[in-house]
Amino acid sequence: MAAPKRGRSASAQSKPGRSLALILIAIVALTGGMFASGNTTPRLGIDLAGGTSITLQARNEPGQPNAINKTNMNTAVEIMNRRVNGLGVSEAEVQTQGTSNIIVNIPKGTNSAEARQQVGTTAKLYFRPVLAQEASGAAASTASPSASASGSSTASPSASPSSSASTSQKATGSSASPSSSATSQGRAVTDALKAGSTPSSSASASPSASPSATSSADASASASASAAASKLEAEYTALDCTKAAQRATAGKSAKPTDTTVACGKIGDAWYKYVLGPARVDGTDVKKAQAVFDTQGAAGWQVQMTFTGSGSKKFADVTGELAKNTTQPTNEFGIVLDGEVVSSPTVSQSITGGSAEISGSFTQQEAQSLANVLSYGALPLSFRTESVTTVTAALGGQQLHAGLLAGAIGLALVIIYLVAFYRGLSLIAIPSLLVSAVLTYTIMSLLGPTIHFALNLPAVCGAIVAIGITADSFIVFFERIRDEIREGRTLRPAVERAWPRARRTILVSDFVSFLAAAVLFIVTVGKVQGFAFTLGLTTVLDVVVVFFFTKPLMTLFARRKFFASGHKWSGLDPKGLGAKAPLRRTRRPAGPTAGPVDPKEA
Repeated sequence: MAAPKRGRSASAQSKPGRSLALILIAIVALTGGMFASGNTTPRLGIDLAGGTSITLQARNEPGQPNAINKTNMNTAVEIMNRRVNGLGVSEAEVQTQGTSNIIVNIPKGTNSAEARQQVGTTAKLYFRPVLAQEASGAAASTASPSASASGSSTASPSASPSSSASTSQKATGSSASPSSSATSQGRAVTDALKAGSTPSSSASASPSASPSATSSADASASASASAAASKLEAEYTALDCTKAAQRATAGKSAKPTDTTVACGKIGDAWYKYVLGPARVDGTDVKKAQAVFDTQGAAGWQVQMTFTGSGSKKFADVTGELAKNTTQPTNEFGIVLDGEVVSSPTVSQSITGGSAEISGSFTQQEAQSLANVLSYGALPLSFRTESVTTVTAALGGQQLHAGLLAGAIGLALVIIYLVAFYRGLSLIAIPSLLVSAVLTYTIMSLLGPTIHFALNLPAVCGAIVAIGITADSFIVFFERIRDEIREGRTLRPAVERAWPRARRTILVSDFVSFLAAAVLFIVTVGKVQGFAFTLGLTTVLDVVVVFFFTKPLMTLFARRKFFASGHKWSGLDPKGLGAKAPLRRTRRPAGPTAGPVDPKEA
């Protein structure tokens, strides 16, 4: 049994070139894939490339104290990620931090400004009927129907584009003179609330928002409705949408079943609205996309597709709105975060589960609105806790500092290897270079595949990996030296040292990989970059040692420079304090082997 074993061992020793050829093929394949994909450099994180990091904190919805949970947070992350990536910012990162925070990292680049704006838009989306609308603040004295039409939009069935409503969106107060009093504004609100033709008069509306509530037989309900109407009149009269402070609070705390006030921008002018209870929720929109009308003069449009239940809701509300012939009661407001982003005019019931919103949209406005309609409905409201902007110049400085630290560390390791291991550094240094090439190419390929970004902690992980890789070489070299000290020649010493060194290297790398895996699982944010890089380089260390360092050492052991124990080889037996060569002696068969030396006697 011993003879076949020695034969296999000799065969393995005689063909180390196979392992070297295998790892060379892997390097060529990875390098070729890197150049073929066009990703010749690793994708940089926000702290190195520059960009914006936004921290959002979830808030409980009114009447829902337990809304902040893992399910809702994960849903919000998914929607935000789709919303930002829908603008073409594929490098953006959205992830939870703790139980109530979401971190959004948006690198500097195309559409990043629009992405930053939309990621802060985190509340729910509603479709509400418009009860009253007029120009706000100073714009009220200059607004006109033609001016408001520039920002108008109309809704129509996508199945019949030719039937799209052409009526311009006009403000009810656009013709008012500067002397229009607050009394006329309050009267407009009261008339709107009393109008029985609006969708808010349906049974689904709350009593306080229903126009028929004032005629109810229940005196308490009537009094409550009157009080709500009076409060709404006061809010509408006092609302000035040209002031950012008032826009920030208008309609933000309203429930879906409430009649509320809101602000919206048409062209360059701000308008204030009275909106009925929500009839369609943002989650009822299945898909929305911006398209350019090449057949007509509509320009950029937004095409919407509703879910099954959303189709029925939208058909019902547009059918009711189409019965109204006066504006703005034939409009519905698309409300996001309490602000009216669009208020299309409806001319007929829209059935079939799809519709178009057309108007004087630019491409960016149409794409932004489509993005909002597609991904705007979030299960939670958020407030912005912090916004940190990293300039590209600062990121470049950090990258330069990280690379400099890595170069210094690598230089120190090389100096140590040359000083203490001399000729063996001819094996260690190429092994380090092979490890560096594998790490670089894999990181470059992981950028577009799994969106891996090289941030500053990841650079630190790569620097730490230099020490881990060098440690594996040192373990192997010291095992070989131990065998030489025992009196063995180099080639047997290499093969006897390898099994023991291999066990030590595997155990050490397993501990490092386990630590990296635990760190990656239990942490969030940039620390995960450090853990991922540490784990990746630990795995590559095993690959390099097994498929490059050991075969290369086997080849070098056959060279006279190393086999003879040259003093600069790092394996000089005298310098290592080696014992005399181990030799086997045979005992004589008889009791004596010859005459006895008198001195020994």
